[in-house]
This record gives sequence, C-alpha cells and structure tokens, in this order.
Amino acid sequence: MVFARHPRAWLVTAGALVFALLGTGAVFAGTQTGAEEPRAASALETATPTPTPTATVPPARPVPGAATAASRLRTCSVAGLAADARLANFQGQVMNATTGEVLFDRGGTTASATASVLKVVTSAAALSVLGPDFRATTTVVKGSEPGQVVLVGGGDLTLSRLPSGAEPFYTGAAHLDDLAAQARAAWDADPANAGVPMTSLVLDSSYFSGPEWDDGWARSELGLGYMPEITALQVDGDRDNPSRSTSPRSEDPVARAGQAFAEALGGGVTVSQGTAPPGAAQLGSVQSQPVSTLITQSLIVSDNTIAEMLARLTSIRSGAGNDFASLQQGVVDGLAPYGIDTTGIVIKDGSGLSPANAVSPAYMTALFVKINAREGNLGVIFDGLPVAGGPSGSLSYSDRFAGPNSVADGAVFAKTGWITTGYTLSGIIRAADGTPLTFAVYALGNVSDNAKQAIDTITAGFFRCGDNLSNN
Repeated sequence: MVFARHPRAWLVTAGALVFALLGTGAVFAGTQTGAEEPRAASALETATPTPTPTATVPPARPVPGAATAASRLRTCSVAGLAADARLANFQGQVMNATTGEVLFDRGGTTASATASVLKVVTSAAALSVLGPDFRATTTVVKGSEPGQVVLVGGGDLTLSRLPSGAEPFYTGAAHLDDLAAQARAAWDADPANAGVPMTSLVLDSSYFSGPEWDDGWARSELGLGYMPEITALQVDGDRDNPSRSTSPRSEDPVARAGQAFAEALGGGVTVSQGTAPPGAAQLGSVQSQPVSTLITQSLIVSDNTIAEMLARLTSIRSGAGNDFASLQQGVVDGLAPYGIDTTGIVIKDGSGLSPANAVSPAYMTALFVKINAREGNLGVIFDGLPVAGGPSGSLSYSDRFAGPNSVADGAVFAKTGWITTGYTLSGIIRAADGTPLTFAVYALGNVSDNAKQAIDTITAGFFRCGDNLSNN
C-alpha cells in the first residue's frame, strides 16, 4: 500500500489538509460574524471571542424640498417709460391683485413722500377706527352765566353758514341756522330763562389742541385756498366762498364761525372764546355727513380739509390725542387691523400736504389689494376714487390720460397727489387682459407739471401689459 511504503509523506499531507480545513473554517466564521479580516489560527493559541461590531447608521440622504413653481416668462416691458426724465426720482410698484405677485418694482419698499395719496391711508384708518356711519356733532349748551350759551365745536369742519336750502360746497352739510333755531327754541321753552334774554355767546373749540397749522405746510396754501387752519369749530372749511372748492381761508376760523352763529341767533349777543361748563344742559345739536360720505367728498377732488378732519377725529377716538403730533400713533394704530406691515410709515398730517409724510409704494399696492376686494368697509374708498376719463374728480381734467393714454379711460381708479416736491398716483387698474392690478407711482424731487403726463403714460403701459408686465 502506498501508506505502508510512505508513512511519513502521508502524515505530512494529512497535517497540511487539516490545517487548510481549519483556515477555511476561520474564513467562513469571519464572513458570517462580520469580524475584521481573518488571520491564521494556531493550535497553541487560545481562541478569543470576536466582539460584536457597533452598527454604523449611514447619514440621512438629503430630501429635496417641494419643487418651486417656475414663474412665467413675462415679456411686456415698461422700462423705457420708467426712465422718463419727467419722473425725476422714480419709485413704483405693480401687483397682481388676484395672486399677490409683484410684477414690477422700482424702489417700491422705500417709504417716501406721498402727497395726496395719503388721503387713502387716512380714509382707511378712519373706516377702521370711526366706522363708515360715524358723524361729527356740533352742539349748543347753556353757559355758566345768565343769558349765556356756548357753541361747542365737535370737529365738523364742513358745518355751513349758508342758510338751510342753499347747498354749500360740502353737499349735505349741517347748517348753522338749523342749530341756532334749535337753541333759540330750547332757550325759550325753559322756564328758568323766563325774562332772561340770550346776550352772550362763548365759542368752544377745545376739542382739538396744539398748533392749528402744520410746520411742513407752506403758508401760501391758506391764501391760495387749499387748506384752512385746523380748528374743531369752523364753517365751510373756513372758505371765503362757501360754494367753491378752492377759496381763500381766514386767519381765524373760530371767529368766523362765531360771527355767523351770532347772526343766526338774531344778533344782539357778545362773542368770546372759552369752554363749556361741565355737564351743561344741551340746547341743540347738528351732525356732519357720515364718514363714508366724507371720504368720497375728500377723495374725488382731493379735499384737504375733510382729510384733516378725519385724521384728527380718528386720533381722538383711538385715544392717541387731539393734535398734529398724535396723528402718527392714531393713524398707524388705525391701520393695524388690515394686517399690512406699517414699518417706516410716517404720518405728519391727514391730507398729504406735508413733504415729511412717508409711505412706501409697496404699502399702497398691498392696501389697494384689500380695497379692490372690498374687505371690511374698504369698498367705501374704492367707490370714492377718481376714474380716468370719468365725469368728475381729479382724473377727469383735460390734462389727465389724454391722447394715447386715453386707452386706459374707465379702467384706472386712483388717487392723485401733488406737492411742490412730487407727483403721485396710486390705485387699481382693470388691465386690458382682464387682470386686476394695484399700483403706486411716485415722481419725486425736481419735478414740474409735466410729471403728471409721464405718470399717466407709464400707468397706461401697465394697463396694456396686464399680467404680462415684466420687471425688466
């Protein structure tokens, strides 16, 4: 046998075979347990248990967020119109009123002088704080001395000295002769006044306080007939001519009102200024038109007097105060319910005549989205806006939306603005493609009257472009 003849060779071969089999087992063991790379076993070595490895958790793979919808490529540019030198330092913004997407922006987030566009802001605050049905009340009460009555101004700057039946500039305004008739009848009906004639009239204008003229207003506005001194007691916005929009104002509106009331009482009374005694018996009262009507009267022809009246009454009702300095808090607080960021807004007056007022075009476009949707009572503002090519108002004049710009007639509902340092326009456009747009355009700095035509031209451009308006 081969084994018998080569016993040593067989032993060597068998040993090698056993060693090979042991090594193979170690490889399989290592593979099954996940141990480190296996090494050769030794018959003399004590086996050491292989530690169980700690599982390594691979890092989470980044998950892509929701895909951002691609903005449509808009191709209708008004860049050339925006570069018109007549616009001077131009700012503007246009928004799709349905989607809220800003289609065009040039410095739109910078708060700047608004001119009379501020009347929209004042109106919005008044609707929030006062409500559309609020009316300002003028009263007559008994004075502290025998024969004395007190005329108490309640902030109605539209109260008219024209006789009842004669229509003043402020349609539907209360009349002094009505108030005088009430006071005389109540006086005569009171037994305590038997044999005591009415001999003294005191004028109480304490409902408003502080300066009567804002330091940012040019004093020439008084003589030109655009602004009265702001007092809680006055008649016809203190116009020389109660029937005209623009008419010179006086240096003492309280005295003018007092003289008119004394005449309505029948004369024979002395007139002085003071305050009503606390708890005095009321002899009569008349009320202004409601806020909703006053807003329309203010916006359509850009009446400064009513705007100042609304701002001051808003501030008083909100608890901010009754002077010019209180308007910042009073008006801004009144805007809070609309949920639009008011950061950067500066309110110096209610009319926009002060160049120190500041509201961004972006705020105006956002506010007009809500006006367009008639949120809350804001539809009152929409209904009072001038209309391009309309029958009346500040956009019906022959120099507005003329020539090629008349393409937008009937489609632009907006508030105009002008001060010596700027022209403005802000409102709503029913664009040619049916898209409702809100917009604000400011031409500020060294401007002249032809800035109005440049503003109309770019606004007509917005109308033509509609939702295809490009920001390039």
